[in-house]
Amino acid sequence: MSFDEIIDRRGTHCAKWDKMEPIYGVPADTGIAMWVADMDFRPPQVVQTALQDMLDHGVYGYFGDDSKYLGAIQWWMEHRHGWKLAPEWIFTTHGLVNGTAMCVDAFTKAGDGVVLFTPVYHAFARVISAAGRQVVECEMAIEGGQYTLDFDAYDAQMTGNETMLVFCSPHNPGGRVWSRSELEQVAAFAKRHDLVLVSDEIHHDLVMPGHTHTPMALIDGVADRLVMMTATTKTFNIAGSHSGNVIIPDPKLRETFAARIAAMGLSPNSFGLFMATAAYSPEGAAWVDDLVSYLDGNRQIFDAAIKDIPGLQSMSLQSTYLAWVDFSGTGMDRSEFTQRVENSAGIAANHGPTFGKGGESFLRFNIATPRARVEEACNRLREAFKDLQ
Repeated sequence: MSFDEIIDRRGTHCAKWDKMEPIYGVPADTGIAMWVADMDFRPPQVVQTALQDMLDHGVYGYFGDDSKYLGAIQWWMEHRHGWKLAPEWIFTTHGLVNGTAMCVDAFTKAGDGVVLFTPVYHAFARVISAAGRQVVECEMAIEGGQYTLDFDAYDAQMTGNETMLVFCSPHNPGGRVWSRSELEQVAAFAKRHDLVLVSDEIHHDLVMPGHTHTPMALIDGVADRLVMMTATTKTFNIAGSHSGNVIIPDPKLRETFAARIAAMGLSPNSFGLFMATAAYSPEGAAWVDDLVSYLDGNRQIFDAAIKDIPGLQSMSLQSTYLAWVDFSGTGMDRSEFTQRVENSAGIAANHGPTFGKGGESFLRFNIATPRARVEEACNRLREAFKDLQ
């Protein structure tokens, strides 16, 4: 396939394109949607073929015998990430936002504190608050243009009411691939404060050349409190299938989680299972390699354009397809630079404050779109801020 193909997603019940105008005021006919974290690319042919086989069969009953599905997950994690896991560790949820919510429900109680290193993916705080838990924001520092973790400061923040840490690895929205040393420090922090450690690793396949992701499951001494979350959905652009995996090595945690799954009556969507099984394959792996190379090209073009605009700085993107751009150097308040992006440039980008403390001067741009569209967005941003140049 060609990632350069422009696929018109308007009028297809697509959140990213069809909700752009009502939410951001960016015209549907001329705007560029760079907010929701899905891609404007079709998934690999092996996924399309799996769906076509379902369609040709024509009977859409309950899914049974998930051994191939579980085996595909095991194969992928071992061959792509060096992580061997047992099939009985794997629970399938309705995506990883649901997975996060299920972890909060299973492992914390009303009023408990749940720690986030902010700014971070906005859905975490949303589900934590909705469950009647307290969001504990530990703001990250920026050093050398990258987020860093200050555990002395975070230790001082803890009150003893905290029972869980939800950690984003690789980081969204900063695109940071954490080092093994940093992961060891996260694990030690969770142990010091007796926190269940939920590691959301949904972006782990989308790592830029020169960087290597380490699964938290490979860090020593954390298995008794660790919950891993992974999915095919971000990697292969099949988020609408609403499938994700909560993977729990520890038997006691696993028993607790299984009880909540049973109590909620949850079972997976057969379409998502067929798609994931097909995706986690050699064919899927080859497609991901091509995708990452293409995204890296988009990253370089977008970063060069941002660098050309005085006062704007794009955080170095080590992973994900989400560019995190700081506008603080313009001297503009948030309403002005946001208005320029949305009204002058006609681009819908995520507002930084939704990601928590530290996001106030940022916007997040999704560059997983055909290169011509990235180039057009760059031209529009240059024009919208041309008085600074």
